Amino acid sequence: MAWSIALPREVFTSPILSVTAPTTAGLLVGYLVNRTGQTKRSYKSLQKPPFYPPPWLFAPMWTILYGTMGYAAHHATMVGYNPLASSTAAQGLGTDWKTLYTSQLVLNYLWMPLFFGLRRPAWALADILLLGGNVAALMHTWWKTDRTAFWLMVPYAAWLGFATYLNAGVGILNRWTIGEKPKDQ
Repeated sequence: MAWSIALPREVFTSPILSVTAPTTAGLLVGYLVNRTGQTKRSYKSLQKPPFYPPPWLFAPMWTILYGTMGYAAHHATMVGYNPLASSTAAQGLGTDWKTLYTSQLVLNYLWMPLFFGLRRPAWALADILLLGGNVAALMHTWWKTDRTAFWLMVPYAAWLGFATYLNAGVGILNRWTIGEKPKDQ
């Protein structure tokens, strides 16, 4: 068996694990980064671009997005196991998409520690740009093999586009520093 960074098959075949695993991991990352209260202070001190949403929106939004992306992965897995699925679709659902899915989760979970933990909005922007490309590749695969999984990822892709705008806007407006004043003033 070839080495892979993909999550175990059991995560994908169980609808409950497919939904709860990314949601729980995302909540854990958020808790670990936010546990000191420094994130809230940093957030309040930031200059924000237009259309920046209220802070209360992020937790429910991410909970919904993690759930839908998890269910999309489960759906794509079950289409691959469906004996009624076309052989072309079943062949397209190998482990490649599972590696893309797992790596997009890793990139997603890195963003908050980069932005708020390390206070590096430029690094976070690089991460979210890689994440966007990864999600685009995953969605491209699912477009060819499982349209339902593709459509379940559309809200996530849209939110990532908006989050990229917010990340870049905060970076530019705050001279790419969070919680510290620029040294050249």
